[in-house]
Amino acid sequence: MPTTAITYIGGPTALLEFAGLRIVTDPTFDEPQSYDAAPGSTPLVKTVGPAIGRTELGPVDLILLSHHGHKDNLDYEGLELIAQGIPTLSSHRAASDLFGGSLIGLDDWETHEVGGVTITAVPALHGPPGSERRIGPVIGFVLQASGEPTVYVSGDNASLPLVVQIADRFAPVDVAVLFAGAARTPAVDAPLTLTSADALAAAKALEATHVVGLHTEDWQHFSESRADLEAAFAGTGLLVATPRGVRVEL
Repeated sequence: MPTTAITYIGGPTALLEFAGLRIVTDPTFDEPQSYDAAPGSTPLVKTVGPAIGRTELGPVDLILLSHHGHKDNLDYEGLELIAQGIPTLSSHRAASDLFGGSLIGLDDWETHEVGGVTITAVPALHGPPGSERRIGPVIGFVLQASGEPTVYVSGDNASLPLVVQIADRFAPVDVAVLFAGAARTPAVDAPLTLTSADALAAAKALEATHVVGLHTEDWQHFSESRADLEAAFAGTGLLVATPRGVRVEL
């Protein structure tokens, strides 16, 4: 049986090895910079570059893209990765906007098969209720394969009620990859991703045995750090240590 492993690259980006596939989450490989924003929006500032560059990744079989509208989830180098023709799962809006032949749009609870792996698109909400009208659609993913652990990748989700819905269908989840960091911008007076406390609550709802924390570093608009996430999980034995650029077996 192939080994499940994860390599943390930076921000929301990791290389997940699952059931023989090499899978990249929300690809961000740019060097530090400030990104211009649309009028009325907040510029996003990246402070640290990736632990592994796009050209150093090696083969990639699949990309899981929670949404495409923000550079902290899909940047210029991430677009270059998708442009190589790698199958990419995301929302229908992303598939329409990016016009990529390899980009496949999914509805909530819709499934797609890749190499013996069933990927289910699951709901996510990038902020408080009503945020989808301003921010657009976001999805998460559940990965399943015969003889393999069940893996949940949250994407930029801030909603615990949605996690409970996912848990009702899939718990217990073996590995929960949670986007935390409590991202905030002046335009929205609430966290846009999970707080550290909410990440712990999500892990408990999912009955997760291993938790990988992403989306806690490298951007100025993350209001909680990796240290905050580690403090929330202290004593639980759930949070996996993921040093930057180091392959960690799960």
